[in-house]
Amino acid sequence: MVKKKLPLFPLSFLVFTFLVSPAPSKTQIVSPSSIFAGGEWHLLHSNIGISAMHMQLLSNNKVVMFDRTDFGPSNLSLPNGQCQMDSYDSALKVDCTAHSLLYDVATNTFRPLTVETDTWCSSGSMLANGSLLQTGGYNDGDHTIRLLDPCETDQCDWIEYQDYLLERRWYATNQMLPDGRIIVVGGRRQFNYEFYPRNGESSSSTYWLELLRETKDVYENNLYPFLHLLPDGNLFIFANTKSISFDYTNNRVVREFPPIPGGEPRNYPSSGSSVLLPLQFGPGFDDHGTVQAEILVCGGAPRESFSNAKQGTFVPAVSTCGRLKVTDSNPKWEMEEMPLSRVMGDMLILPTGDVMIINGAASGTAGWDMAREPVTAPVLYQKDEPINHRFTVMHATTTPRLYHSTALLVPDGRILVGGSNPNPYYNFTNVLYPTELSLESFSPPYLAPEYNSMRPRILSATGFFTYKQFLYIRFAVADYRTASEVSMQFSHHHLQHMGLL
Repeated sequence: MVKKKLPLFPLSFLVFTFLVSPAPSKTQIVSPSSIFAGGEWHLLHSNIGISAMHMQLLSNNKVVMFDRTDFGPSNLSLPNGQCQMDSYDSALKVDCTAHSLLYDVATNTFRPLTVETDTWCSSGSMLANGSLLQTGGYNDGDHTIRLLDPCETDQCDWIEYQDYLLERRWYATNQMLPDGRIIVVGGRRQFNYEFYPRNGESSSSTYWLELLRETKDVYENNLYPFLHLLPDGNLFIFANTKSISFDYTNNRVVREFPPIPGGEPRNYPSSGSSVLLPLQFGPGFDDHGTVQAEILVCGGAPRESFSNAKQGTFVPAVSTCGRLKVTDSNPKWEMEEMPLSRVMGDMLILPTGDVMIINGAASGTAGWDMAREPVTAPVLYQKDEPINHRFTVMHATTTPRLYHSTALLVPDGRILVGGSNPNPYYNFTNVLYPTELSLESFSPPYLAPEYNSMRPRILSATGFFTYKQFLYIRFAVADYRTASEVSMQFSHHHLQHMGLL
């Protein structure tokens, strides 16, 4: 495999120029209609053949989706009558069905892919060259890495390397680092981390991470730890209720943050969710000025939820979000009540910089048949509003999305929503929540037709650019008002905007 040399910090300068029309009068300022103010749901496919346990957008506007391989047969056949033989598969030794597919966002079509090793509760991340790296999983997949390169033909498919990982990675988390490597952290009974690719002594060993050992409780509650790369190059790691800033190069804790208040775990199986909010740049950023970074953690389940659910008692999920400004000299969690309790939610940063919280349940925890009360209404979190005024409940779907459900933002601004299988196998009858094979999209309020004339339309852009070179983007706005009302990332400088990506 050819490995490309990567820049240390992939930043580029942006210059925006825009063509404008005369500003409309104040009476022309619009807001989304009452119908669209809560967003809009659309059913894209009633059956894509697999339950989308994992989803990832690729650079060519296609989305790879996959579930586990030991569910038994899916509803999507492998191409050209192919079949796979797997003596390790506990459900099906000969399988002629696909457990992965490639979805084309533009055409709303999909084709099957061939994944051989078990991807159940694996982890993944994008590489700097646009390829998807998927790591670990279960059974014959727990030491495996898989690569999928984006392509415009129907020829690209998974390439798998068994026994590449040094340790079993089931419920681990990945993060791309500034030098292009991927750090793979944790997994069930794995209190350590390793790197991809293995190129040299520093990337050919595992390294102990004490935080993972000390945050494992009787029900674990520290699997799929939250990872966020911080502006100083260190790694924010959150597990159970604790978090640190971690220097992975020297294997040392730089800073220990206060535990999130309430004592309620936020990681699998008490699965909450987390995002790094868009960075805020202080004065003099170009001259090494300040950068403010904030972490948002929402939802989860009380500590005894897993054992209670096994006994048939489904405890209400956690109803709070915590926000921590990790760049402060003395950071403290700012806690806030959500309008809906939620476990197993997905959080997505929107083009507006706000956050959508979607999918999940109001009681129980992650696991087979361990949750009740599906939360079918997304919640919009507007980060710049005053505390206790940030949440807005959106319109609900009719489809429960519980354990093994997914959500993904695509380039046109919609959110793809799929998956949900709280059953050990594909099961469509005589269960409370059947295996879900449908694919939906949710359009947030910013996609209301009333906003079409105010949405920038790109006319041209630099075709190729490298580190620290200028990237020129020319776009038009039909209903332009003032520079302060044209929303571009970071800051505005009259009719020419310069920022950093």
